[in-house]
Amino acid sequence: MNATPPQPPRSAALQRMLERGYFEQASDFAATDAALDGGMVTFYVGYDPTAASLHVGHLVQIMAMRTLQRAGHKPIIIVGGGTGMIGDPSGKMEARKLLTSEDVAANTAAIREQLGRFLHFDAGKPNDAIMLDNAAWLLELKYIEFLRDVGRHFTVNRMIAVKTYRDRLDAEIPLSFLEFNYQLLQSYDFLHLFRHHGCTLQFGGSDQWGNMVAGVELIRRMTPEGQPNAAYCMTLPLLLNNDGRKMGKTERGAVWLDPQRLSPFEYFQFWIGCDDRDVAKLLRTFTDVPVAEIEALTAEGGAALNAAKARLAYEATALLHGLDHAVQARQASEQAFGSSDDWSAVPLVTVPGPEVRLVDLVTHPDIEAFKSKREARERIAAGAVKLNGEPVTDPAHLVTAAQIGEQGLRLQSGKKCRFRITLG
Repeated sequence: MNATPPQPPRSAALQRMLERGYFEQASDFAATDAALDGGMVTFYVGYDPTAASLHVGHLVQIMAMRTLQRAGHKPIIIVGGGTGMIGDPSGKMEARKLLTSEDVAANTAAIREQLGRFLHFDAGKPNDAIMLDNAAWLLELKYIEFLRDVGRHFTVNRMIAVKTYRDRLDAEIPLSFLEFNYQLLQSYDFLHLFRHHGCTLQFGGSDQWGNMVAGVELIRRMTPEGQPNAAYCMTLPLLLNNDGRKMGKTERGAVWLDPQRLSPFEYFQFWIGCDDRDVAKLLRTFTDVPVAEIEALTAEGGAALNAAKARLAYEATALLHGLDHAVQARQASEQAFGSSDDWSAVPLVTVPGPEVRLVDLVTHPDIEAFKSKREARERIAAGAVKLNGEPVTDPAHLVTAAQIGEQGLRLQSGKKCRFRITLG
């Protein structure tokens, strides 16, 4: 196993992945490089469809898939309709919620739409992406035959050495037999795709390393002697900020890719609000801005980085939501965080009823300026909330239709929260 590249890659795809920060380690770097340099490689990434939206933590994988497809390689996206009914224990200290088939179908459709922003699916090209549900083959398995044919290639000794299982056992947290089967099923996914779709490469997050290596070995063990059995895997780095913490969380929770869960304006603000030390890395990882231009944009620190952050926010928003939404989000940001009274581009939130108390307004599910009403009362009393530019310090203050102009009521809280409000 190659933890780091032993030599500069020959393939344009792997060169680009290294340049943009999409590589951590590979099962066989040289062989993977040679395969990517020798013609179209079919590769896969798997998602358990636990929600109707992916989030920004998935973006490294998505951008890596996009890079490989643009270099001529073919993506397969697996949604775990089968494995999702079990729940992947990787990186988790408790069992995941089990999914129904209806959950899987709805979530899969939503994920397919989001990925379509980054990948081409039905363009009539040989490397069009395809999306498959592993329930199609996993639910048909006969358990005794599966244990006989596949299970015999796994040892419990080795499986419990995997960090995910080891952490759960060391912490004396229950690990169900159902979850313990997950590595076998993910490995079988790779074997199935290898046999039926010519898929020879899998990649994912670093927490998937043990499962992916097990899949590579299963292909080698179960391919008849004399037939090609070359398969590879590689991991991508986790999305971490400069101090080593996972990125992708805000005061309001996950940074979703679904505009119904997180508006393009709020998505734009997530990138604007990044740490100065992370700007160059984020521009490399989540935009197509050339590296030389990134170096020029981030050469100076301090206030000069504001232009780099604005470029990052605009480019990342355009990739996900399109140019029109990126332009509107940029305009809304300039309005809301400048000195203008014109907030026409800022998101409008309609709150039910003819009136609402300020403490209820700022904790409304579509706003969530504060995590609790207790925190909201304290922050309002401290002058952290403004309506139409004026501080309001009474949590019980009633917001009524009379205060709302043609553009709505301008609500701001702290440095980041900006909304237009209307009642209805």
